[in-house]
Amino acid sequence: MTQETYKDLAWITAADMGLGHKRAAWPLAPYGKGGVIIAGSDANTDPDEMALWNRLRRTYEKLSRIKSWPLIGNALFGIMDALMAIPTAYPFRDLSKPTIQNTFVNKLVEQGLCRTFIRQAQSEPLPIVTTFYAQAIAAEKAGLRRIYCVICDADINRVWVADNPKQSRIEYFVPCGRALRRLKQYGVPDERIYMTGFPLPLELIGDEDLSVLRRDLGQRLARLDPQNRFWPLHVHSVEHFLGKEHCPEKRGREVGPVTITFAVGGAGAQKEIGAAVLHALAPRLADGSFRLNLVAGKRPEVAAYFKEQLEELRKKRPEAVGSVHIVFNTEDAGYFADFAAILHDTDILWTKPSELSFYTGLGIPIIIAPPIGSQEVHNREWLMEIQGGFDQKDPEYANEWLWDLLQEGRLAECAWDGFLKARKYGTYKIAEILKTGTMQRETSPLKR
Repeated sequence: MTQETYKDLAWITAADMGLGHKRAAWPLAPYGKGGVIIAGSDANTDPDEMALWNRLRRTYEKLSRIKSWPLIGNALFGIMDALMAIPTAYPFRDLSKPTIQNTFVNKLVEQGLCRTFIRQAQSEPLPIVTTFYAQAIAAEKAGLRRIYCVICDADINRVWVADNPKQSRIEYFVPCGRALRRLKQYGVPDERIYMTGFPLPLELIGDEDLSVLRRDLGQRLARLDPQNRFWPLHVHSVEHFLGKEHCPEKRGREVGPVTITFAVGGAGAQKEIGAAVLHALAPRLADGSFRLNLVAGKRPEVAAYFKEQLEELRKKRPEAVGSVHIVFNTEDAGYFADFAAILHDTDILWTKPSELSFYTGLGIPIIIAPPIGSQEVHNREWLMEIQGGFDQKDPEYANEWLWDLLQEGRLAECAWDGFLKARKYGTYKIAEILKTGTMQRETSPLKR
């Protein structure tokens, strides 16, 4: 299977609502006619539709930042978050009745939300793959066929499903069992749910034998096991799944410094945590034990903030600055390419439990920053269940507790658990469904 073989299989679309929806769509770009079409962006949206998107964006960004406001932040966040709250999973019950959120989205669609994309999709009868619920709803209302919606979180609000789920034609690609069970509670029939896994960048996966991932993970496990705590327990499993050729004989610093990547959310939230990490790890950065990537995403104000913090560090520990790299790009394609490039050598990903939680499938342990929003609470729970992440402790003392996790081999264990338990073939499986209308059920623990 090659990307060229699968070219122009579908309309691939996402919404300009932070990075999460776009991150889920971007690996599918080679299969899309015209790449990824971003609804709500200036290039792909009629001017009179932009007002609707701007209203949604303002709400999203306020929700992401409001929690950090002094005194009233938590209270206001609680009120706003309640609108998108996800009900408890148990007891399992019928939750198919539409909610006020469904009414809100339906009204936006009636007012013209997504109409620019719908008009484009009507020009050629290709399947539609969207990572944003409103586009799926709008496509169905417009009478389009073969509509697929990519679920971007481990659990979701009722708003992702049409008013009448049993009669709806929307089909779903889900990243994990939690999301599948939730869709069933919302009334979506089994035959319209595909357990694909989250779509991960193929440049980090390689071919269908995981050639790139197995190489990267072998190096990562060696760097994350400086005291040889992990290897004696898991040598046979690692050699079986990765191949002996991808398992270095040396461990720890002899393989290279440990690289930590701290990534802010798409709305620029939690940049202060990144600054705290930078200053706390200064001694390890100075002696070359650690390297640090500070990912500002597409936010120039966050990039400027990180540069200011780096200059402060230069005054105190100039020898540490050379081990720090700021990742910033204003263009979607540039940002996602830059982010994927640094993940080859990333050993620890520190971020809030957004859609990046599913990157644990790459064998990267996640240090979990505080969740923002109900869906991230559920993403964190999923990460903890599969042992693919650790809750962050006080960032100001990261030099101590992160070092202890490293020396004890706990981070290597976490990387291996994420690799084995999270699905990695999402991009390939989605392409297979677009090409054939179905997907092969795998028995391999890696390909399932």
